[in-house]
Amino acid sequence: MQWDGEGLIIGVRRHGESSVIADVMVAGRGRHLGLIRGGRSTRLAATLQPGNTVQVTWRARLEQHLGTFQIELLEARAAALIADRLRLYASQLVCEHLHLLPERDPHDRLLALALRIMDEQGTPLQLGAAVARYELVLLEELGFGLDLASCAATGVTTNLTHVSPRTGRAVCREAAEPYISRLLRLPAFLVGSGEATPEDVVDAFRLTGHFLDMHVWMPRQVEPPAIRDTFVALVSERRN
Repeated sequence: MQWDGEGLIIGVRRHGESSVIADVMVAGRGRHLGLIRGGRSTRLAATLQPGNTVQVTWRARLEQHLGTFQIELLEARAAALIADRLRLYASQLVCEHLHLLPERDPHDRLLALALRIMDEQGTPLQLGAAVARYELVLLEELGFGLDLASCAATGVTTNLTHVSPRTGRAVCREAAEPYISRLLRLPAFLVGSGEATPEDVVDAFRLTGHFLDMHVWMPRQVEPPAIRDTFVALVSERRN
């Protein structure tokens, strides 16, 4: 069997003395693993960096086999990411999240958002808001999307300010008032209203983090990405 595709390298691990197993998010095919013989060579080192876009050819005798990759570099981002600490952290966080996806299950929407974040040239606050929106989409793609279209109590679609930590449904300001201490704040930028403030970004990551922990990290017994808290702290500094 053989196929060709364009993908984003999200991880590489050593295999044997000279080879590596590359984890590549491929358009139309999802997260795919493949063996690269000689992948630890100097010639391939610069290509096999997370954040780079590559053309891949996958071959295997049977579809369920690991298979091998032949890789050609299409877009080298890794060097630029390493030179910009905040963009590097964003890239690392996005790649960690992509590892949560099941293998060979297409998620082109997440792939497109990941590439957009890695190429983001805005302010740190804008980058933080983009990653928070990405986490919201990640929850949706994993089957745990939040219902932020209307108020769970009244049905109104405006003035939505909070989210139930139990159901993931939005609540309007009036309905939220008696239970404010028990609800999660819903930053307006997550529902397409206004620009994000530093406080908004912190609250957005608190919101997505709550549901990622409830539905993904805790059930799978995995720790949240170590870089996540550092990234949130940096992008939410008031100097932005």
